[in-house]
Amino acid sequence: MRRLVVSLGSLGLVVVALTGFRPVEDVAYYSLNLPAGVTVADLVRDGYDIGHGHGSRPTVVATPAEAARLRERGVVLGKTGDVYQPVPRSEAGGATYYGGYRTTAGHEQHNADVATAHPELVKLLDIGDSWKKSKGQGGHDIQALCITKQVAGDCALSTAGKKPKFVLHTQIHAREIVTGEIAYRWIDLLVGSYGADREITSLLDTRELWVVPIANPDGVDVVTSDPNRPVLHRKNVDDHAGGCPAADAGVDLNRNSSFQWDVRQGGPCDETYPGVRAVSEPETVAVQGLLEAIFPDTKGEVSDPAGAGTTGVMLSLHSFGNDILAPYAYTNTAAPDRAKLVALGKKMGQLTGYPVSTGDGGVGYFAPGSTDDWLYGTRGVPAYTFEIGPSSGACAGFLPAYSCVASTFWPAVKPALVYAARAAAAPYGTLP
Repeated sequence: MRRLVVSLGSLGLVVVALTGFRPVEDVAYYSLNLPAGVTVADLVRDGYDIGHGHGSRPTVVATPAEAARLRERGVVLGKTGDVYQPVPRSEAGGATYYGGYRTTAGHEQHNADVATAHPELVKLLDIGDSWKKSKGQGGHDIQALCITKQVAGDCALSTAGKKPKFVLHTQIHAREIVTGEIAYRWIDLLVGSYGADREITSLLDTRELWVVPIANPDGVDVVTSDPNRPVLHRKNVDDHAGGCPAADAGVDLNRNSSFQWDVRQGGPCDETYPGVRAVSEPETVAVQGLLEAIFPDTKGEVSDPAGAGTTGVMLSLHSFGNDILAPYAYTNTAAPDRAKLVALGKKMGQLTGYPVSTGDGGVGYFAPGSTDDWLYGTRGVPAYTFEIGPSSGACAGFLPAYSCVASTFWPAVKPALVYAARAAAAPYGTLP
C-alpha cells in the first residue's frame, strides 16, 4: 500500500522535512468480502495492504480514499477499527515510543546491559549490517543474543555445538511492534529466572536460546520517527530501485530468502516487494547466515522429510491474526513433515489459543521467500510464524496500546516460547 501516516499526534502538524515521508489521510482496518473475479492475491499485486485473517476474512489497511476505490471494484468493506490508539505522549529521541515500546536504540542498550550483567549466561553477537550501515549511511548492526549457561563450545557460529537450539526472531516487519517487545520480555525472563525457576534454569543448562530482537532496525527507525503516531513502515529502507516515494521504498525481508524466492511478489513500491534477487539485502544475509551457521542440513531435497535426529525450533513473530502458520507458506502443497509440523504447532496453539494452518491459511495469498520456510525447507528444522494479536478489538492490529503487551500478548505467548524451547531437543517427537 502506497501511504504512510506521519504527524505530531494531537497537534495535527505534519512532519515531512525531518523524515522524508509524505502526509496522508488516517488509516483504518476493514474486513473484506470480495466479488466474483477479484482475489486477495489480485489486491496484493495492486498494492493494497492486506493483513492476516487466516482461516477467516482477511483485513485491509486503507485510507478513506483507498476504501472508496475498493468499493468501486465491488469489494464490500466493514470497518473493524482504527490503526492508532490513544497513548501518553512520547518525546522524540528516547528509548521508548508510543506509550512504552522500545526503539532500536532501546533494544541495543538492553542487549548490551544484559550481556554485561550476565556474562555467564549471555553472549551478544554482531551477525551483520542493516542496509543503511552497509551503505555507510548510519544504520545498525544486526544483533543476536545467545543465552545459555556458558560452557566451552557454546554459542559458536557452528553446527558442532552440543546443545539443541531454539531461535526467537522478531520485528522483521518493522511496524509489527508487539513482536520486539515479546523478545525483550523473553530475554529478561531467561536471565532473571536462572537459579530461581527450575524450568528456566533447566532450559539454560541444556539449550542454546538465540534471540534476534530487531531483524529490521532501519525500518524500526522509520516506524519510531514519530513516537506518538508510529509510521506504518513494513520493509527495510533499500531505495536502490528508485522511482518510489520514501514511504514505499524498501524490500520485504520476509520475501527475500533464497528458498522459493518469487519475483512476482510485487514491484519496488509494493509492500511485498521481494528485492531484485534472492538474498539481496544485508539483513537477510545476516539472519539466514546465522541460521545456516548453527543448524546442520538434515533435509536433503525440498520433497524430502527432515532427517532422523533433527533438533531445533524457530519462531518468527509477526502481527496480526492470532494464529500459527507452519511450513510451507509458499504453496498449499503439503510439506513432507506436515503432520508432525502441525502436531507441534497445535501443542503451542493450546497454550496461545491460536489455530494452526499451513499454505495460504485461507487468506488467499502466499509468502514465498519467507525466513521460516527457508529454515525448514533447507535444514528440516521446524519453523513457525506466530501472528500475534486480533484483527479487531482493543488490542488489535499493528499498533495496539502498549498495555496490551502485559495484559494480553505476553501471557499468551510466554508459555509457548518455553514449550518450543523444551521441544528443541526432539521437535518431531512428543512432549507432554
